[in-house]
Amino acid sequence: MVDKPAPDASRRSEKSRRAIYDAALALVGEVGYPKTTVEGIAARAGVGKQTIYRWWSSKADVLLEAFLDLGEQAALAAREAGQGAPRTYALPDTGDLAADLKLVLRATVDELLDPRFEAPSRALAAEGVVNEQLGREFVTKLLEPQLQLYVDRLRAAQDAGHVRPGVDPRIALELFVSPLAQRWLQRTAPISHEYTDTLVDYALHGLAPRDA
Repeated sequence: MVDKPAPDASRRSEKSRRAIYDAALALVGEVGYPKTTVEGIAARAGVGKQTIYRWWSSKADVLLEAFLDLGEQAALAAREAGQGAPRTYALPDTGDLAADLKLVLRATVDELLDPRFEAPSRALAAEGVVNEQLGREFVTKLLEPQLQLYVDRLRAAQDAGHVRPGVDPRIALELFVSPLAQRWLQRTAPISHEYTDTLVDYALHGLAPRDA
């Protein structure tokens, strides 16, 4: 009689976790955050509800972690394909602030227009406006780490003399991040690489006439 190898619990757990991530993102994109439930996620993932509650305390925790994982997976794939620096990684510092910002904002546009990201990110962002707890978690876990990358890059530019010493990086980053987010959320106009390039140019050079 041949002994069968014992099941690999870690592999089984990772498979279940991946299934839960996929189910959560698919559901919130299809029916919205309010109608997404732990029961629905479990049924779609093919796991028991108790499996989800063993790892997460609420559907918000599941969705936020799933969304973070989605960004990490996309970033890893982009890096392996040599497609530049996704926004979930440190901003590049080539010494050319405008070029670095344009590179990352172009990657952000690509991510926001990716169907895998667009539906769940819109659902989470919209629900975060009316759901105070989710909104705080959305900012703390998703937005703040990314915004801090811009702050760090702008401070490095200040140290290099490329940005005025008195400029507040937290306010400065809003000059190009906030208009992009507003246009995308409200669908007032298409977003594109050309649009974000223009935001960077306006933010860094202002609207006053340039000296010859």
